[in-house]
Amino acid sequence: MRRFEYHEPTSLKEASQLLTSLGEGAYFLAGGTDLFVEIRERLRQVRHLVNIKRVPGLDQIEWSDQTGLRFGAQVTAGQLEASGYLNGRYPNLRAALKALASIQVRNRATVVGNVCRASPSADTIPPLIADGAVIETYRPGGGRHIPLAEFFAGPGRTVLEPGEIVIAVTVPPPAQGSHRAYLKHGRRKAMELATVGVAVSLEVEDGLCTGARVALGAVGPVVLRAPQTEAILVGSRLDAAVLNAAAEQAMQECTPISNVRASAEYRREMVGVLTRRAVMLALEEAA
Repeated sequence: MRRFEYHEPTSLKEASQLLTSLGEGAYFLAGGTDLFVEIRERLRQVRHLVNIKRVPGLDQIEWSDQTGLRFGAQVTAGQLEASGYLNGRYPNLRAALKALASIQVRNRATVVGNVCRASPSADTIPPLIADGAVIETYRPGGGRHIPLAEFFAGPGRTVLEPGEIVIAVTVPPPAQGSHRAYLKHGRRKAMELATVGVAVSLEVEDGLCTGARVALGAVGPVVLRAPQTEAILVGSRLDAAVLNAAAEQAMQECTPISNVRASAEYRREMVGVLTRRAVMLALEEAA
């Protein structure tokens, strides 16, 4: 492992100033489950490590009937999964957390870290996008609230500016008649990156779909919304014919590539399969 300088700021202002002044080669440490592997394998050239664990206020999980769920940048996947706030409200996010790596990793890895890594195959991103999550940031001159669907600029890239820090994620409360699901497909049941991931969030009233959000993971340069698929679902009774049409449309909206884990053709077919199954599962999972 190459040598690096270690820093421990005690405020967001100090952390932001460090990140800006240290320049290229400076990285934040939150959970570190990906970062330390990349340092050891020399996949990332780290000259300065900025540990934000001493910055107060980043380890909170909060719930409000008005604003929904809010969790800070230091909240681990294990803490959020065990919090109880997801039960009956966000079954898709809970399923994604259970599918993330191993128990040991989930007890160390932060959810915000999983999001900010900006991997198209990240488990937490599809359900958070389907649920309309918003990123909260700190930056000199005033922070931002960025819809998660607009947060990614490409594989491993976000719209964060120099010195800008993600401090929390907010997820709106589920509406009455909300139904949600996340399905992940991979070669193994555990410790596996998603070959395809599909999250859906539906609103149903008197048997009619009144709202839909569909997010597709690992089948594009970023996690994709599928607006034309959503349009097929909205206004329908979600019968077999509608589900088949939505599955076909989702296959057209994704842009998969071939790699060592799966071919583009296989991924596209699995998008159709998982979209159909996710809608059916969501209807069984009333939030």
